[in-house]
Amino acid sequence: MRTNDFTSLKLLAIFATVIESGSFAEAARRLQSSRSRISEQVAQLEQQLNVRLIQRSTRKLSITPEGQRVYEEARTLPQLLNRIDAIATPAIPKGRVRITMNTDMAISHFVPLLPAFKAQFPEVEVDLIADDYPLDLIKENIDLAIRIGIPKDDSLIARPMFQEAFGVFCTPTFLSHRKPLASIKDLESMPWVILSQSTSNGILELTQSGEKRILRPKQFDECNSPLAMQHMVKAGLGVGLLLPTTIKPEIESNQLIQLLPDVHSTPLVFSLVYPSRKQIPARVRCLIDYLMTHNPFESSSNSA
Repeated sequence: MRTNDFTSLKLLAIFATVIESGSFAEAARRLQSSRSRISEQVAQLEQQLNVRLIQRSTRKLSITPEGQRVYEEARTLPQLLNRIDAIATPAIPKGRVRITMNTDMAISHFVPLLPAFKAQFPEVEVDLIADDYPLDLIKENIDLAIRIGIPKDDSLIARPMFQEAFGVFCTPTFLSHRKPLASIKDLESMPWVILSQSTSNGILELTQSGEKRILRPKQFDECNSPLAMQHMVKAGLGVGLLLPTTIKPEIESNQLIQLLPDVHSTPLVFSLVYPSRKQIPARVRCLIDYLMTHNPFESSSNSA
């Protein structure tokens, strides 16, 4: 018998419970099992050890000398395994969950969900890591991430949450000083605010009515933060590619207007990403399930 085998440890704990209970029936009641199942598990332990631990009769059971010695060693196992089980599968999820996403997602989509999540799971503590560049989940010991796109790393699990395309936006004041747009090429002569992660040397890849279009703005400011870039566009510094769900209030209040609605980026998938599908702690599982049920992007896009 390999005593470091977890199944064997459970059998030893069941045997100890039988001895302390005084009968298979009482042990079955304590362990929420059946008498026949408990008897079968003790017999399995005896077979592994190749020694008789309990003498059985129709009226009572008695422990053998070998059984007594085994019991003395195993008597603390039930409490130990119960404590381990409480850590692995707590009745109420508790503990700290580390989740990362870019700053715009964090402020616009994730933070508004936190009060309701915390009300449902008050013992789960959240470490929100806002970073506009993707972090290494394994190296940084991060449980979850919300990312744009599907990661190429096969060791990561990605569950699609939402899909949306960037549109071309600016302020009404910015547009009022310029000639009306006749075509997509007219955008190239306008000042732009560009997100560093979405361009190579200021070149933008867009689509118009399903056809690929390449834009090379003649003048542009660049920023590596989606949220800061959004505020630069709102400040009237130029035209920018923005996600409609992140600027819904600005669209409704006419602070920002969309240019050429048929021009947009390739639709992007927003995914919930985590290192493994197996052995996910309850503290992490409850946040995964909550985000998939209460999609933060759909909540933002459907809110008034």
